[in-house]
Amino acid sequence: MTDGKHENVPSRNRRRFPDISSRAYEHPADRSALVALRKLTGFDTVFKAMSGLLPERSLRLLFLSDSVRVGEAQFAHLHAMLLDACYILDLKKVPPMYVTQDPKPNAMCIGLDEPIIVVTTGLVELLDEEEMRAVVGHEVGHALSGHSVYRTILLFLTNLALKVAWIPLGNIAIMAIVTALREWFRKSELSADRAGLLVGQDLQASMRGLMKIAGGNHLHEMNVDAFLEQAEEYEAGGDLRDSVLKILNVLPRSHPFTTVRAAELKKWAESRDYQRIMDGHYPKRDEDGDTSVTDSFRESASHYADTVRTSKDPLMKLVGDIAGGAGDLGGKLRDRFTGGGSGSTSNGSADDTGKS
Repeated sequence: MTDGKHENVPSRNRRRFPDISSRAYEHPADRSALVALRKLTGFDTVFKAMSGLLPERSLRLLFLSDSVRVGEAQFAHLHAMLLDACYILDLKKVPPMYVTQDPKPNAMCIGLDEPIIVVTTGLVELLDEEEMRAVVGHEVGHALSGHSVYRTILLFLTNLALKVAWIPLGNIAIMAIVTALREWFRKSELSADRAGLLVGQDLQASMRGLMKIAGGNHLHEMNVDAFLEQAEEYEAGGDLRDSVLKILNVLPRSHPFTTVRAAELKKWAESRDYQRIMDGHYPKRDEDGDTSVTDSFRESASHYADTVRTSKDPLMKLVGDIAGGAGDLGGKLRDRFTGGGSGSTSNGSADDTGKS
């Protein structure tokens, strides 16, 4: 890294995280979804095949020939942000970064052997410097977590599914893996949002960026609190039918809904976990080999249990009620159908269970 990387760094002091492990910011749902993905029947076979067949050199040549490579001479401000993000997250090898012409705001980190970061002109034109810093940090977080491999396979299989849609069984097999990959990738976005916050260290900038992605460059017409209220209304609103519709709506998407991302990021920014990282207490890469798979499962299970317990979604509340009352389910059913809840049994004697 060159000394010039600090030229465009804000005057405010930001912390750096030497040797930080991606485990520090990875969302528990990201890790558990990836484990579930790897257990999917046929995934190992597809993964090995894709790793050998995907034209990665062709991909690199495509961006080299038809996009603008970020560097000291081109998009210098993005180059400075990229170097800065890699410096803060201590990513030794800086990924190549390209700007490609596309009015739709988007960014991605792809590649099998080595990650490539691509941002669209629509995104560059939409975001200010601090908002863009969070996005670059987001993509560097993907690189540090090794997400680019699975993202690349997802893109390839999505295109393949469209081409073989006329083959019923072949399409079903591919779409099963694509659906699982999408579920994982939506969770991985929550992890990368956290990485973006660690790089930018400006929650308001991260929020503004998500709001702009949702509603365009109209910040004077938007409000962060009202935007977050949408996420709460989305989660709590409706009945069980709406819960099912939410699931169906999200299945085709590669990214979580923007309001949900904002709410998740704000919750993490206010957590003890985030504060510990900012205080310099976080998992290190040299400890990654000692990480227990059982511990990861336990953490993920704990996260999902908390999600079900605290969720206001009607379906999640039902799941929580069933799980919480499973031990007493037999008694509740008996009371409901025999009238035992009234405090008396059919022979007129007191029913102890009815008093509890």
